[in-house]
Amino acid sequence: MRDAGGRAVVSARQQGTVVPVWNRWALLALVLSCLWCSGLAQAQIKIGQTAGFSGPAATGVQEITDGARLYFDAINAQGGIKGQPIELVSLDDKYDPRLSAANAERLIDEGVVALFLSRGTAQSQALLPLLSKHQMALVAPSSGAMVLHQPMIPQVFNVRATFQKEAARAVQHLASIGVKRVTIVQVNDAFGNDAGIGAIKGLEAQGMKASAILRFDGARPELGPLMEQVARAGVEAVLFIGPSHAVVQGVNALRATGSKAQVATLSNNASVDFVKALGENAHGVIVTQVFPYERSTNNPLVREALGLAKARGRNELSPSQIEGFAAAKLLVEGLKRSVKDISRASLLKSLESLQRLDLGGVELHYGPKDRSGLDFVDISIIGPDGKFWR
Repeated sequence: MRDAGGRAVVSARQQGTVVPVWNRWALLALVLSCLWCSGLAQAQIKIGQTAGFSGPAATGVQEITDGARLYFDAINAQGGIKGQPIELVSLDDKYDPRLSAANAERLIDEGVVALFLSRGTAQSQALLPLLSKHQMALVAPSSGAMVLHQPMIPQVFNVRATFQKEAARAVQHLASIGVKRVTIVQVNDAFGNDAGIGAIKGLEAQGMKASAILRFDGARPELGPLMEQVARAGVEAVLFIGPSHAVVQGVNALRATGSKAQVATLSNNASVDFVKALGENAHGVIVTQVFPYERSTNNPLVREALGLAKARGRNELSPSQIEGFAAAKLLVEGLKRSVKDISRASLLKSLESLQRLDLGGVELHYGPKDRSGLDFVDISIIGPDGKFWR
């Protein structure tokens, strides 16, 4: 039948009333609202990420985030944490520290229980005042900056090794293959200066000194003249410390001079696009790595990640995707250990209680005065197939 306005109604009699079809959606909304208020409907667990999805670190940021989402999606498919799905809310800070802080404020206002996978030294540092203010965790910043390790910041839970350890490992490897003259070419900022200290310490441990330490402007890298200087000096190896676009420019400029010097760089450049951008100059470049070999099915962490990737039709993962996967495993473990309701305070407390966590063949270690996580650094070399060989 129809009402006075010509709209259809249903004879759903309840206490003698007739409920119009056009009111049924309002009724449904009321029921859902009641379920929410009664706790029968579960909210999502919001995790906040601010990182440079555009800008010089975009490829690495996307890869590391893809790795984290791979694990979060698997957990959600199993019902989430205590019946609540994980929602990773990612905002683009364009690799600008000022925007990193603004994004983090916005994420905090939106109710995230933790910040996660920030990218860059200055960008991660911009978040630190907010952690103390809101008593919340920053989990797995994708930076090996010493400032995030020492002195210990109670709210920061690192996963990857420090840049200093990476740089020291790189020069140790160069020394082991007989290199005697190493030039350090570093970006003139906090990242470059930090990693540069590690390189110098690593050389000293081998009884060596840098042939030269050359610095360049990260905003306007002009490495051609520097590489001509390197080539004239006849050095045997160059350690590049800087963002991928600058290192690509430097390597290509070095090769254009005809120099055959061995080239090494750090794991921030362990991305697919870095290799593509180098083109024919990629082969033979040494890249430090801070997680197990992404193709090693003997490693439980990698095997688990590859299994989930293959279920989605993907046959391989990048080093950055393994980092994101490991970071997500740490965060999920913290969420699982939250005793009652999941909140900023409960997550922070559960992460603080972690002392040893096996992520699958690699162990995280935390203590009352330590938030360093992994102490793993390895060497890879870009092969003729464009893959990172170990």
